[in-house]
Amino acid sequence: MKRLVTATVSAALAAAALPALAQSTAAGAEQAFPTRPIRYVVAFAAGDSPDIVARLVGDRLSRLWEQQVVVENRTGAGGTIAGTFVAKSAPDGYTVLHCNIATNGIAPALYAKLPYDGLRDFAPISRIGTTANAINVHPSLPVRTLQEFIAHAKSHPGKISYGHGGIGASPHLTMELFRSQAGINLVNIAYKGASPALTDLLGGQIPAMISNVPALLPYVQAGKIRTLAVTSPKRVPQLPAVPTMIESGFADFVVTSWYGMCAPAGTPVPVLDKLHSGLTRVLQLPDVKQRFADQVVEVAPQSRGEFAAFIGNEMQRWATVAKAAGLTAQ
Repeated sequence: MKRLVTATVSAALAAAALPALAQSTAAGAEQAFPTRPIRYVVAFAAGDSPDIVARLVGDRLSRLWEQQVVVENRTGAGGTIAGTFVAKSAPDGYTVLHCNIATNGIAPALYAKLPYDGLRDFAPISRIGTTANAINVHPSLPVRTLQEFIAHAKSHPGKISYGHGGIGASPHLTMELFRSQAGINLVNIAYKGASPALTDLLGGQIPAMISNVPALLPYVQAGKIRTLAVTSPKRVPQLPAVPTMIESGFADFVVTSWYGMCAPAGTPVPVLDKLHSGLTRVLQLPDVKQRFADQVVEVAPQSRGEFAAFIGNEMQRWATVAKAAGLTAQ
């Protein structure tokens, strides 16, 4: 009888210890994070500006953690394919989103049946950086300023096309906002990424294009395409002769594309802290800052709380813009 009681008590104590042991093991795993490769999902094509930024960050994080951070491009639907994939992934920190103005700012304003909420379904980690968009034309188009482009478009209504990297992305919304304010009729041609649109612009297949500045910079500097205006509040240092939209006659017209990192909602706080710590360390490296500067990207990290507030503000802003311009996406 004594042995039976002792065995029963021992079993009860062992059972009681199991939850604590499980919690201890989980906590240890979180503190050791990462112990295997991380999937870093990018919503746009290889070679596009978001991809360039993500690959630089991923490379440096791989070196820091001695674990591969693998960039995976999941393109389409204005970034919502990538956004949906990550939002529905396991909240363990091993799948993260290169969240940006399209996936978490514009898409919630455009898509009536978006499969995810741009803020509620994610755990924002940090903003990475910001850059401007630019309106560009092929040198054969007889315009040198934005006002000349407007006049040319008005004299050829519905005959001037412009390319961009995808419906719902920042460049697309920027151009539609400009078109609406300028009162011009342009033909919208959506490509699967900025790179194929740029190829057609360089070849003269399309007369105009809008994109983030980084993807276009080498070709602008080489004189292969002509930039009419940038959407930043001030001129871009690498393109000092190119005026801003404000200088070109559009008061308060400022659009800043941004890149960041988000995990699925429910990711443990210690893992989020580890991701944030690693990301901010990488963004402080002098060579990373220089590489970003060369790409016309301003490093702009934030705390997790600041980034969450920033995303919330972006969602509100683009909801207002989309409603005013009558913009929707299916």
